[in-house]
Amino acid sequence: MGKKKVMVLVGTQKGGFLFESNEKRKKWTVSDIQFKSWNVMHIQMDPRDQRLHAATNHFVYGPTTHYSDDLGKTWTQAKQVPLLTRPSKSGRPAGTVDEAFRSEGGESITDVPEKMSKVWNIKPGRENEPGVLYAGAQPASLFVSRDRGETWTLNDSLYDHPQRGQWNPGAGGLTLHTILLDPTNINRMYIAVSAAGCYRTDDGGQTWVPHNKNVRADFMPNKFPEFGQCVHKMAMHPLNPNLIYQQNHCGVYRSDNAGEDWIDIGEGRLPARFGFPIAVHPTDPNTAYIALEESDEFRMSVDGRFSVWRTRDKGESWERLTKGLPEKAHLVILREAMGTDAFEDAGIYVGSHTGQLFYSRDSGDSWDMMADFLPPIQSVEAAVVDA
Repeated sequence: MGKKKVMVLVGTQKGGFLFESNEKRKKWTVSDIQFKSWNVMHIQMDPRDQRLHAATNHFVYGPTTHYSDDLGKTWTQAKQVPLLTRPSKSGRPAGTVDEAFRSEGGESITDVPEKMSKVWNIKPGRENEPGVLYAGAQPASLFVSRDRGETWTLNDSLYDHPQRGQWNPGAGGLTLHTILLDPTNINRMYIAVSAAGCYRTDDGGQTWVPHNKNVRADFMPNKFPEFGQCVHKMAMHPLNPNLIYQQNHCGVYRSDNAGEDWIDIGEGRLPARFGFPIAVHPTDPNTAYIALEESDEFRMSVDGRFSVWRTRDKGESWERLTKGLPEKAHLVILREAMGTDAFEDAGIYVGSHTGQLFYSRDSGDSWDMMADFLPPIQSVEAAVVDA
């Protein structure tokens, strides 16, 4: 096996940054800023061809996607960006600002397409889906590209889902932020929407069924509804695709049966129920990582000490990881801002909303700071490529 290098791909509110190191991951270099002054929601590498993809938003030019075939030296904008060109057949979701168009008489205008706000997440397709990528957007919609990100088309069945008109936004908007692909079943995919919950398709995206059994929604009259839960992030391990972890507005959960039902793995085991990111160890499906916040009301580090929490037994127990992390720090970690590399002694990477980027070279046992004074960090991904 030849030498490898690690790339950490960081999206911030004012641009993107690409960090590089060798396999030892001790010394890092950083690129010039990518997309200067643009809101970079997500940068992702497609492991099939090492093409970089970026989900970007600009206050003048709006949301779009770009790709790079030279590891970030140059970027090309998609020929056809994700775009909503018609209203949903199920009606406008309630409670969202740009969905609440009104005529002079005050009635809702339902025949105007919803305004595309952001592309949140880009997900490379499976090995047996050449050229295919998926993108989640706000307002909640799923797009697919079949030409390596040159053009994007809307998944009509999810956009027209009969429940969509009853979905409500989370604090960050009505957002489709998570896309999980079952590597053993080309027809099975999961998406998560804040705040609509987890939906699964078993027929390649033709139909979608909510999968939220036993997941709480404390802000709803019915605390365990069929849909309407505020999922913050989900993670799946390719070695066991039936095992899915979920960080939710109302707890941390695990499903052992492909989302058919969920087990609360935080109650009585963790000091808080609220947090955003969740990630799994690259070689051990039983090991997962989260970053907690005190509560929905107090969105800052538990006890004023920033920590990463790790389970090695699928959430039956948790340990607080603090070695090398600041002792007094009221930090916030957003849903996309935690990633892992592919080494067995895994690199774990966490970015804060105040611009600190932390990393561990030993699966979370100890931590160092990779960068400080970045713009607010929105996403962190890691990729291992040939040196």
